[in-house]
Amino acid sequence: MRLNAYLARAGVASRRKADELIKAGRVTVNGAPGQLNTFVERRDRVEVDGKPVTAQEVAYVLLHKPAGTVTTASDPQGRPTVVDLVDLPERVVPVGRLDVETTGALLLTNDGPLAHRLAHPRYGVEKVYVVDVEGRPDERDLRALAEGVELEDGMTAPAAVRCLAPSRVELTLHEGRNRQVRRMLEAVGHPVRHLHRSTYAGLTLEGLEPGRWRELEPSETERLRRLVQPAQQPGSTGSAPG
Repeated sequence: MRLNAYLARAGVASRRKADELIKAGRVTVNGAPGQLNTFVERRDRVEVDGKPVTAQEVAYVLLHKPAGTVTTASDPQGRPTVVDLVDLPERVVPVGRLDVETTGALLLTNDGPLAHRLAHPRYGVEKVYVVDVEGRPDERDLRALAEGVELEDGMTAPAAVRCLAPSRVELTLHEGRNRQVRRMLEAVGHPVRHLHRSTYAGLTLEGLEPGRWRELEPSETERLRRLVQPAQQPGSTGSAPG
């Protein structure tokens, strides 16, 4: 893997901070100064400021994010973060973001390539939200949410919408713009009172109380990888299914 990813996996720093360490000459690989394009193999010896570091095992965690926690690894205001809630030897970081008062399903991992693909709009990872709103959305409001509403950054993609109660709706989205659900509901005249993500990429919170987490099963991580596997281009070569 690339050197900055190795340092991130080792819990030394984020990839961006790791790049700064490399450019400052503080990282060596097998005794030689590391470069931004250096790739690290299993048997290579990596040191930062003369101290050896080792990449951590890959970890995948599903957290039931409670209200009042920040979706970052650290917070300058001293607020509790989602990373504080996960007690693992590996350093995991959140995939995407949920607002501080939003609750629900949040994936954390130190698998950078998978996290990047899951967060990339190209793959349209499914996210299901249960939303308590002001007022009572009518059929016209629900149809607008389903077909797309005009926001300041453009029209939203079609969404699946269900009315669960007079002031509660379920929205299934395949895009992830900043504060999208809140902005969509405001656009149809029903500001959000409470927002909860019930499902992320097929992962539900069954059995998880707020603030609790669990590691994913191998079958779940494999399904996530298949979900964001790049499609094979027409005419490309490859093994045919047996």
